[in-house]
Amino acid sequence: MVNEMKGNIVKIKSFAFAVRVVKLYQYLGEHKKEFVLSKQLLRSGTSVGAMVREAEHAESKNDFKHKMAIAQKEINETIYWLELLKETDYLTTEQFESINHDAVEIIKLITAILKSAKTINP
Repeated sequence: MVNEMKGNIVKIKSFAFAVRVVKLYQYLGEHKKEFVLSKQLLRSGTSVGAMVREAEHAESKNDFKHKMAIAQKEINETIYWLELLKETDYLTTEQFESINHDAVEIIKLITAILKSAKTINP
């Protein structure tokens, strides 16, 4: 299963992304006094890396695929919250584009891993 983790690039990137999400959550609370949407962002944005970590030690091929599919759903949800924060003027376009770029990169990695896992063992 390590090969499917693409040298753990997705593990590294999802952890770095979680750190960015935590810092964004802190910023939104302290400077924008926004606590509801940012809490949703915090939950989904940090969950991505946690699911990738769980997949790393999956009990089976199906368990691996299941955990990575959950990570894919979580990053997709995170993108939703980022878009909503941008459209409600809690994030500037520049702030949004910076973190959203990372989120899109992660969803592409996870999608590629899932496609590969399904091709190898459908």
